[in-house]
Amino acid sequence: MFTLPLGDHAQLRPLEPWQAPEFLAHIDRARASVDPWIPWATFSTDLDSATATLQRYADRLASDTGRIHGIWLDGTLVGGVMFTRFDSASGVCEVGCWLEPAGEGRGLVTGACRSLIDWAFRERGMSRVEWWATPGNTRSTDVARRLGMTREGVLRQRYPYRGVRHDSEVWSVLSEEWLPLGEAAESGVRAELDRLMGVFVGAFTNTGERRPDLGVIRDVFIPQGRIIANVGDEPVIYDLDAFIEPRQKMLTDGTLTEFSEWEVAERTEIFGSIAHRFSEYRKSGFHDGTWFEGSGHKTTQFVRTPSGWKMSSLAWDDAPATAAE
Repeated sequence: MFTLPLGDHAQLRPLEPWQAPEFLAHIDRARASVDPWIPWATFSTDLDSATATLQRYADRLASDTGRIHGIWLDGTLVGGVMFTRFDSASGVCEVGCWLEPAGEGRGLVTGACRSLIDWAFRERGMSRVEWWATPGNTRSTDVARRLGMTREGVLRQRYPYRGVRHDSEVWSVLSEEWLPLGEAAESGVRAELDRLMGVFVGAFTNTGERRPDLGVIRDVFIPQGRIIANVGDEPVIYDLDAFIEPRQKMLTDGTLTEFSEWEVAERTEIFGSIAHRFSEYRKSGFHDGTWFEGSGHKTTQFVRTPSGWKMSSLAWDDAPATAAE
């Protein structure tokens, strides 16, 4: 059985029917966040149905029409990626993904999907890889964008789910658009920068059962890093401790609840041992019991150190927040 590393403490491996008990426990943890987007999660509710889900993919593997792979983080199954369709005769396949909250913010899905797409193009000679997503699933479309895919359009009311018909966005990347072998190293750097940004943004999330852990910001920054708020008349410059401590308190004392922030667009430039990322983000939550939504932009600088890529500075500017009516 092959194993591919996905950064520190994470692996990509085949997911097979004999792993149904582990798969079911994972789906039980992931159901609330996965079920709206991956309908087969609805049908994996006990050991027999979870086994049947994995067996369907084992049958597709045997007929060369699909595959499923799990993502393990610190030895625990937290998500996966799959070829939901694989048609070698036409040279077209479709990639999909899912992830439970414990695996978010680490770039795991992006890295795993890169591996599948690279294999499809380079080993199997596929011509086109597709990505289908419900338009409201911004996390999914963000991955498609990070993979360099092109949004081709929307199929209106394409499928029914729980009594409602849903649209589908179609994204794709063609073999001639995929990074050539000589740029594989840069692809790996981009995946690592994706992971660092994901860890930073994910540190603030306190939705559902998640507890924010802003201490991980120290792991992704150099010790001398600076974080700058430029949302008022003058910039406010923080070292890491000054930035982390008041926000950790606000996210755990009831001031800011059901909060999350996510990147919706980015432009990344890499040159040797330095890199820059310009990001657009959105956020939402309750502040002192009042729902709000906001957006803004970040500029982030990265440097390559002996221990790997790290953030060196980040500055942000918020658009005015809006309260829900």
